[in-house]
Amino acid sequence: MQRKTSPIFQAFEQQHREAKELFLALGKQIKSKKSIELYTKLSFLELYSDLMAKIHFEKEGLQFDFFTPFKPLQKNLRKVHHLKLVQRGILGRMTQTGETFNSYSSYLEKEKKGLYTETFDQIIGSPLKDWDEFLLKSLQSSNNIKPLTINTAINQLIQEELEYFQLDKRNGFDSKGLKDIFEGLRKIIMLENLLIHLGFNSIFVEKIHQEIEQLKEKLKPWYANHLELQSLTYFLSDKENVSKKYIDWVKDLRDKKKSLSSQVEKQALSLFQKILD
Repeated sequence: MQRKTSPIFQAFEQQHREAKELFLALGKQIKSKKSIELYTKLSFLELYSDLMAKIHFEKEGLQFDFFTPFKPLQKNLRKVHHLKLVQRGILGRMTQTGETFNSYSSYLEKEKKGLYTETFDQIIGSPLKDWDEFLLKSLQSSNNIKPLTINTAINQLIQEELEYFQLDKRNGFDSKGLKDIFEGLRKIIMLENLLIHLGFNSIFVEKIHQEIEQLKEKLKPWYANHLELQSLTYFLSDKENVSKKYIDWVKDLRDKKKSLSSQVEKQALSLFQKILD
């Protein structure tokens, strides 16, 4: 009997191919733009592995750890993205105030050089067979899956994210909670797009989709500010004498974080009242 591959595998195969092309390009030279693009692709591939694990969880002997070899690289690519946001923040501050931050700029450049070297070594030291095995295992796990089974598994994954949101709502919105909400919204959007790709109706109506997207976009400047403040305070933590321009910058970042957090929390509560209650 011929085995039938699920249509969802086509989406995976395209993302896998594009991710591998980016991986090979970064094996020649590390560039932030391509690193961030690869990080986004890997996020989808990881989510696909989670989906296959959800579908096959009852089958004994099946181990859905397809994505495991890529986690160290994913972690470093996330750091590249974060560093890019922090460096963008220092440029914005220099433009805003006309001041220079030479010691901090040098510190970030040193961090960047070390991170890029580590990531490059990581890539050229990774066997290409990992990509081929990932593709083969994903193909095998995608055989003979009924669309309704995929629909059910996607709904279960979305429900799990909503349960995390319920916890965040109950426990209050600290920095970790808001960061988790940002990541959770990204997952929900990817899962909803998969549903639509398969021809199913999305779980949420268009208005809720718009609010989810708006909240995710509102969280981006919050997240960038959070990373800038985290990086700068760490840099200053071992300094005995800190100049006023750095003290003022930290204060402005904290004030901005407080304002952005208030806006995001208000928007998150409004959304959660509609999708959780």
